[in-house]
Amino acid sequence: MDMVKLAVIYYSSTGTNYQLSKWAEEAAKDAGAEVKVVKVPELAPESAIESNPAWKAHVEETKDVPEAASDDIEWADAIIFSVPTRFGNLPSQMKQFIDMQGGLWASGKTVNKVVSAMTSAQNAHGGQEATILALYTSMMHWGAILVPPGYTDQVLFGAGGNPYGTSVSQGQDGKMVEDVEAAVKHQAKRTVEIAKKIVGS
Repeated sequence: MDMVKLAVIYYSSTGTNYQLSKWAEEAAKDAGAEVKVVKVPELAPESAIESNPAWKAHVEETKDVPEAASDDIEWADAIIFSVPTRFGNLPSQMKQFIDMQGGLWASGKTVNKVVSAMTSAQNAHGGQEATILALYTSMMHWGAILVPPGYTDQVLFGAGGNPYGTSVSQGQDGKMVEDVEAAVKHQAKRTVEIAKKIVGS
């Protein structure tokens, strides 16, 4: 059977969701998938980025990460999205990227993509679950197959126990509060395993 093709599509301003994406990439490769990590285009004005040292540093750090395109979605059997929450919803950067996929959607090329999602916020009840559910709503319109982690492994409880997708709080120091690496890796492996069943059927 051919390798499952996984696109990890993320948006990150200061690096948290980039790190989640890299953990997902590592685990998915271990599970036998071919993986692309791509970022959605930045929409924020240069002045906003320049005024935040952590944001500016992360933009520089990830300047060589390819930008996501419709071709990545068409190529992928499975997609893991990783985004911060913005007022309990998707950041505009990811929302615009999804909104621009009307051509793929209209031609049926989003149907049966296996999809999972992760997120972050500055506090545990800062809209994390709502953000993932908002993204999943769009994926239902795509005809995608949702693969949440649920409670399929004990590692999820140590990471906060979010059944919709791994979520993490970012402290004022910019570091992750919860230890979610194992939960991210479990979610990525589960996504690949389910995709294998879909692709192979």
